[in-house]
Amino acid sequence: MKLMKPIPSSDFPDSKDWVYEVKYDGFRCVLLWEKDSVRLVSGNDTDLSGNFPEIIETCTEQQSLVENELPLKIDGELVVQNNAYQANFSLIQKRGRLKKNEIIEEMAAARPASFMAFDLLMSEGTAMAEQTFDQRKTKLADIFDGRDKLGQHLYYVGYSKDPNALWQDIFNHKGEGMVAKRSSSIYQPGKKHHDWFKIKNWRTIKGFLTFYDPKNDYFTVCVYRDGEVTEVGKCKHGLDEEAFTALRDLFLSKGTKEEDGYHLPPAICAEIHTLDLLGAELREPEFNRLLTDQAADDCTWEKLKLDLAMLPEIVEPSNTDKMFWPSTGLTKGDLLVYMRAIAPYMLPFLNERLLTIIRCPDGVDGESFFQKHLPDYAPDFIKGIKQNGEMHFVCNHLNSLIWFANHGTVEYHIPFQTVDRENPSEIVFDLDPPDREAFSLAVKAAGFLKQILDDLKLVSFVKTSGGKGLQVHIPIPDESMTYEETGVFTQAIARTLEKGYPDLFTTERFKKKRGDRLYIDYLQHGKDKTLVAPYSPRKREDATVAAPLFWDEVGRELTPNAFTINNVVKRIQTDGCPFARYFETGEKQVMDAVLAMIRK
Repeated sequence: MKLMKPIPSSDFPDSKDWVYEVKYDGFRCVLLWEKDSVRLVSGNDTDLSGNFPEIIETCTEQQSLVENELPLKIDGELVVQNNAYQANFSLIQKRGRLKKNEIIEEMAAARPASFMAFDLLMSEGTAMAEQTFDQRKTKLADIFDGRDKLGQHLYYVGYSKDPNALWQDIFNHKGEGMVAKRSSSIYQPGKKHHDWFKIKNWRTIKGFLTFYDPKNDYFTVCVYRDGEVTEVGKCKHGLDEEAFTALRDLFLSKGTKEEDGYHLPPAICAEIHTLDLLGAELREPEFNRLLTDQAADDCTWEKLKLDLAMLPEIVEPSNTDKMFWPSTGLTKGDLLVYMRAIAPYMLPFLNERLLTIIRCPDGVDGESFFQKHLPDYAPDFIKGIKQNGEMHFVCNHLNSLIWFANHGTVEYHIPFQTVDRENPSEIVFDLDPPDREAFSLAVKAAGFLKQILDDLKLVSFVKTSGGKGLQVHIPIPDESMTYEETGVFTQAIARTLEKGYPDLFTTERFKKKRGDRLYIDYLQHGKDKTLVAPYSPRKREDATVAAPLFWDEVGRELTPNAFTINNVVKRIQTDGCPFARYFETGEKQVMDAVLAMIRK
């Protein structure tokens, strides 16, 4: 099956006849949707249907919505989404290799794939290749009837006419890149056209070259890690013929001959574009240029991590080697890398909420202080909010988040309402055991609390506090309850738990009167009071994070120190974000039982 392919480009065309789409990192394939069958077929005619049963099931469930359009042929990308702009290539690659149906079903349930529909090749059995892209896209949008998706796993990929705005979103989410498409173009197989261009969101790293393999023309790229030469990948593309020849000849003339090629000690450095580092291999590396004035000693693992992080250029990182968590060996650079990667998942919770931060400019063992007023030296991109005659601030975008982190901010605390609201957009119970050794009490309390909330038809979310307890969140529709009403509700639930299990739980505010019982802190949910934000690091020696959890993780195996800045990003990429549907759930939350309870 000959598919139209975008041509690599370093710049996007900028004219009225062009539109721009997110480029996803997955398997390109065609969805063949007929009345009696649904298939997924790759560009090289491999049937992928058996490996992605969740896509087939979604189409079957939604068939009545497209009955009049069948048979359909839709061009798209099979992906496992990390977020709206970034796909997880390693997971989709793993799915494509599976053979056993039982394992396929397990993975489809744990991390389902999605089909991202971006073009229409056939509708009602009529081929559409000769129609313009704009006509095909309009028809595809009609099939989705204005929705972003049909069912759980079938998405419509829209487009933007503003390449700069879309690129900023792609950069912020560390997406693969963007595709520019000419609106007036027809669908042409292959690359013999000038109508689709792909622009990659390259990370730019520096490494030194130690080995040349004449059989395939690959050079081995390395950095220093803990003083040892460490391979991070191999690269051959990107240099012009003159530069490549000079580099090859240098290895052949000066290198030590070995079994598979020629070796040189660390000296020759290069700047390389790559999409990421997976395991010990750079993804799609390309030489950008050779660095004749770069010292190999400057090509380190720590610098590589910062380069791969893609920190915004507007923030100049400083003192990245300063030790922030001495007991774990984590530096300020590690904090910046974490905050950059977690930004797409954390920023929605900070958006338009007055922020209180805890700064630790010399690490968690040094002096720390709270800050909730906008400092005089803050740059213009930090948004100030004036309330009650005082200038506060919010953190709405990546630049702000990295600026705060670069100034030693470790903790981020937010109220329960946005700056434009008087009433809360969520209800939160803070389950606070006497110490970490009593964390099992928090697990028990969360389990009992969830049963009560389930009975009230409320969808709840749970996270670790990053300290010694758990916090249960209930997103609610805007303006659905006042703080006075949520106070009645939280008190009633807390007292119910206390009355049912008086030896385990208490609402007693004075610590000395609690004994070894868990404190249900319902009073913390109030106007302008704050709670640690999801995914915020904590000022603790083990670098823990206030980590969102899946409810089935809340059991005896759970420990309060399991989630740190070292593993939370990988966890999201592997398992998904447990709070991914938080705001969507809040908009749809059914409040009837709660409102009836407190207003009767």
